[in-house]
Amino acid sequence: MSGVAKQKTIRKEVSLEGVGLHTGKNVKLKFLPAPPNSGILFFREDASSLIKADLYSVLSPESFPRRTSIGRDGVYVHTVEHLMAALSILGIDNIQINITGEEVPGMDGSAKDFIENIKKAGIVEQPAPKDYLVIREPIWVDEGNSGLVILPYPEFRISYTLDYNNPVISTDFLDVVLNSEDIDSLAIARTFCLEEEVTPLLNMGLGKGANYSNTLVVSKKGILENKLRDEGEFVKHKVLDLIGDLYLAGPLKGHVIAFRSGHLLNIKLLTKLRAYKEKVTSSGVGAVSAFIPSQDTLNASEIMKILPHRYPFLLVDKIVYLEKGKKAIGIKNVTINDYFFQGHFPDRPIMPGVLIIEVMAQVGGVLMLSPQENRGKLAYFMAADNIKFRRTVEPGDQLVIEVTVGKVKSKTGQVHTKAFVDNKVVAEADLMFALVNR
Repeated sequence: MSGVAKQKTIRKEVSLEGVGLHTGKNVKLKFLPAPPNSGILFFREDASSLIKADLYSVLSPESFPRRTSIGRDGVYVHTVEHLMAALSILGIDNIQINITGEEVPGMDGSAKDFIENIKKAGIVEQPAPKDYLVIREPIWVDEGNSGLVILPYPEFRISYTLDYNNPVISTDFLDVVLNSEDIDSLAIARTFCLEEEVTPLLNMGLGKGANYSNTLVVSKKGILENKLRDEGEFVKHKVLDLIGDLYLAGPLKGHVIAFRSGHLLNIKLLTKLRAYKEKVTSSGVGAVSAFIPSQDTLNASEIMKILPHRYPFLLVDKIVYLEKGKKAIGIKNVTINDYFFQGHFPDRPIMPGVLIIEVMAQVGGVLMLSPQENRGKLAYFMAADNIKFRRTVEPGDQLVIEVTVGKVKSKTGQVHTKAFVDNKVVAEADLMFALVNR
């Protein structure tokens, strides 16, 4: 493994808080280390929802303009681009980000504060190779007089041409390789907008947290109530946004050539990169899914204090989030050594659908029995409705089971369950339990 780039995470927990550029709401962030192959995970503490920042969670900029947003099941995290750029610049592959609201704080409008805080936490290598998306053929998108193409290249390189119909911004060009020394100057480049855009943005409900300090407001005569930190700050911020947006595809090796691109075009390229990634990885083993939030957790021995199941029928390896009486998240690591693969399509092993439902039911059982008033009872699995199987589950996958409580009475309970592999739904169902005394 000598000479192979390794994955990285942070050494210890670190926090910061600030105001969202668009919502104007105060938000707290907590950065936590995450194991190899986890990816970048946002945990909305206020909604008890996990969102992996990747090609499958990015949302349309037409619905959420002037920013980059990710989401799942109607829960969003907005304006992730500056934080994602900071993680890309620092080479962070795996991290958990607990957030108390729907928008990443804007800080000073750049990536500087994120980078400084992550550096305070310390950066450590992990015993796993960095998983690059290597571009081996041209991929391009265009929109009007803007264009974006990515070509094969041994490193991550961006060549950006800025062209604004404004005498202060005008035209500029920047060519940068992500691991080069001049990358640090990108971190301090702040977001900007034209003076004539301010009122329309406010009328759209955006920019509520923006001010002349965290946003460069540019008139035809100059910058209002502020000044540039760097002569090339405008083009550098555009490159910073592009780095952050493209990090939703993970670490890249390719040469990005951009002309007047913004979030709309960047995300169009991400859509192309998603199709490309699926094409080049379709014959591989299913990807190992991500780590889950550090909250109240239960290991196997603790689960067995709640459930009567034992090996080989205890299928849940760990409960990684438990909000008693409301929500639980559990994981099942699927390996070729699982007993059911010996007889279920042994030439092309896939996990039986009924066992996926059983895993979902076991996590649901833990949730049903977690309140103090239900301890000591049994949760009998009574019925399943609205069952849907969407993808196969194979050895090497990690099942992430999310269970939320529906109707609960004194003797019965209903839960809605979803099973994910690599942030993609593989199955879902509504399950009914009977709660009885032992």
